[in-house]
Amino acid sequence: MSSPFSKLGFGFHPHLHLNSRNFCNSANAKPIAIHDRHKFMEYVRKQCQLGFHNLQFPINLFHQMMFLMRRPSIIEFSRLFTAMLKLKRLHPHSTVISLYSHLELSGLCRIGDNAGALHLLRQMNSSPSGCKPDIIMYNTIIHSLCKDKLLTEALNLFSAMKTEGINPDVITYHTLIRGMFNLGRKVEAKEMLVRMIESNIAPDVSVYNMLIYMQCKDMMIDEAQALIQLMTEQGVAPDLLTYSTLLNGYCLCGQMDKAREVFDLMVQTHCHPNVVTYSTLINGYVKLKSIDKAVDVLQEMFEQGIAPNAVVYGTLIDGLCKTGRIPMARQLFNDMQMFGIKPNVCTYGALFDGLCKNTQIDEAVALLKEMESNGIAPDIVFYTMLIDIMYEAGRVKDAENLVSVLLSRGMVPNHITYNIMIKGYCKRGLMNTAIELFNKMKQVGCPPDNVTYNTIIRGFIFNGDLRNALYFRAIMVNEGFEADANTLSLFRNHLWQ
Repeated sequence: MSSPFSKLGFGFHPHLHLNSRNFCNSANAKPIAIHDRHKFMEYVRKQCQLGFHNLQFPINLFHQMMFLMRRPSIIEFSRLFTAMLKLKRLHPHSTVISLYSHLELSGLCRIGDNAGALHLLRQMNSSPSGCKPDIIMYNTIIHSLCKDKLLTEALNLFSAMKTEGINPDVITYHTLIRGMFNLGRKVEAKEMLVRMIESNIAPDVSVYNMLIYMQCKDMMIDEAQALIQLMTEQGVAPDLLTYSTLLNGYCLCGQMDKAREVFDLMVQTHCHPNVVTYSTLINGYVKLKSIDKAVDVLQEMFEQGIAPNAVVYGTLIDGLCKTGRIPMARQLFNDMQMFGIKPNVCTYGALFDGLCKNTQIDEAVALLKEMESNGIAPDIVFYTMLIDIMYEAGRVKDAENLVSVLLSRGMVPNHITYNIMIKGYCKRGLMNTAIELFNKMKQVGCPPDNVTYNTIIRGFIFNGDLRNALYFRAIMVNEGFEADANTLSLFRNHLWQ
């Protein structure tokens, strides 16, 4: 992408840094990279003291100063302007005024004062001095407006600049398309792309990638494919991000055969898949419960010398657990640690969830201890899952002990935890204990919710105590809650008996 500053002889990339060894005082000097900000500013001060022979060299210095990571103070810019004004034979006043306006417009945009920036722009356009805003100034304000999600104002300025006879460049279009992208306005973004092409301004791959991402996110794969065809017709080659975005779109739609075709095309075009691409493909297979194919992709990663990360392992472990293949999930969990990849909380969570749902309580307890020994503290969600499965398995005492451990560690049970415990006691007919917990919820600032009331009421119905069931239903209604379908069905069935 060409830089808009090249028209002023400022042809280097604005994020590079100047190497002090390459300092020169020729107006025709090649672009130089700035590595040492302090030495660069010393160099500028020295040049200001020595004076300039033309205007182009200080203009170049001005723009290099503007794009330093930490912008110099107004004093440094004033020093440069003063040195330029000494070139009276070159009539520098309009140039200095223009640069000063550019500087002022850029503080305003940096602090988000879009109204002030637009006011300055209008002043420049109406000024009799002939110092008119250039494409750089318009692009600066349009960028600021888009950044603040003021797209309508940005589009108005886009129209105004064309009225003033200033043609938008690649930066203008790219900024507007990105602003539309960030607001999810894909139709307008695509229309802007068409206008860009019609203006004989070639979009780069990043513009196409934004639009392709928008289509894939909304699972509009045909539109994404059409954009890829358009970009190739325009001579823009798809890159890794293009293919990865399309592949992810197919995975979101569950079209894994198409996703695999895109993956294979990447390999054929020497656009080598990375760990993110593999992870996307694995996740797509896991969502469709095609676990064997997901494992095959993992094997491909090893063959290609690409090391899986914790996300890849976590996805596979989760898929294996959800399909009941716990031994294989556990083996994969051990393998990742053997390869030096530490499980994160998500990886532990996937395996822990699988162990709990398959009623492997002792193994789940052991995994919790392993987590703690590896410096990952399980949160209340882990403990709640374990308490739930303990009650379901009839291990009430173990569940109560675990609750005691929670309290001793300062972990406060939440609504879900209390509801699980109450459900466990209700199923075993321990209604007095369930009511004690019900009352305790109020005391600890975790008042009963709709689930709590329905659980208690169903507990009384199951245990043949309709009087207390009706009593708690009245309290529930008074508290603004309603009986759910299951509770109402139990009431009806009990009354018809």
